[in-house]
Amino acid sequence: MSQSIPDHDYPTVLDQIRTEIQPLLGQGRVASYIPELAKVRGDQFGMAVVTLNGQVSACGDARVPFSIQSVSKLFALTLAYQCVGDALWQRVGREPSGNPFNSLVQLESEQGKPRNPFINAGALVVTDVLCTRFVNPETALVEFVRRLSGNATLQYDDRVARSEMATAERNRAMGHFMRSFGNLHNPVDEVIAAYCRHCAIRMDAVDLARAVAFLAHGGVNPWNGERVVSASTAKRLSALMLTCGTYDAAGDFAFRVGIPAKSGVGGGIVGHIPGQLGVCVWSPELEPSGNSLAGSYALERFTTLTGQSLF
Repeated sequence: MSQSIPDHDYPTVLDQIRTEIQPLLGQGRVASYIPELAKVRGDQFGMAVVTLNGQVSACGDARVPFSIQSVSKLFALTLAYQCVGDALWQRVGREPSGNPFNSLVQLESEQGKPRNPFINAGALVVTDVLCTRFVNPETALVEFVRRLSGNATLQYDDRVARSEMATAERNRAMGHFMRSFGNLHNPVDEVIAAYCRHCAIRMDAVDLARAVAFLAHGGVNPWNGERVVSASTAKRLSALMLTCGTYDAAGDFAFRVGIPAKSGVGGGIVGHIPGQLGVCVWSPELEPSGNSLAGSYALERFTTLTGQSLF
């Protein structure tokens, strides 16, 4: 039986979680289809909680930078929505896919319109919007995340980006297929290059917990007061995280964890509790759906021990 944790004693919560997840390390598998990711040591674990008043609690490898991979889709979506607003939904849906993140199956039956912006096809449409609006879309996203996190030194890892581009044939296939339906406006290789650089952004768990805090704060960046999106848009982006943010395991993740979250195959999962905090966990070993095995359990224990979730 777990000990009762005093309200908001996040350091104690994180220390307990770090102890509890130790038996899980070694049970998942590091993503190997991207060669650079396959080199990451799998037994690492870090977790960070950042409250809206700036209190930071962290444990383990929370300050080790890692490739954020599909976590970048959340920030790319936010930036694209800033550019085109609700017109974005004419090109990408808002429903869970129920299929793996890199599946091509639904694109044909749905005439080149991806089911949601958090699967790869949807993220390519989002990136296409950024390619239209910005001369250097990868730089634009890095600068955006720098503002959200308050860390002006963030950058993408060129080795990871090149590794992804060398193994991106399925994403290229999606891009060409959507372009055949008129749903990709820029050259496919240009979109793929920007997308791979977005995925290769390096951040640590503290930076990511800070970067997602604008959603917990009703669309306002708590670190500089900038309104990033409206309160209504923050609510809708959070709803997409809850229903689509953890690949085809989103229903089970919502059932067990109960907060909006976005995961990536680099082992990161970022989430938030509205009005309270941003949270990020990182552990590179994945379960079959592509979510961090120890990270998913850690977030489940976090919402259980603190009694904080949407439900």
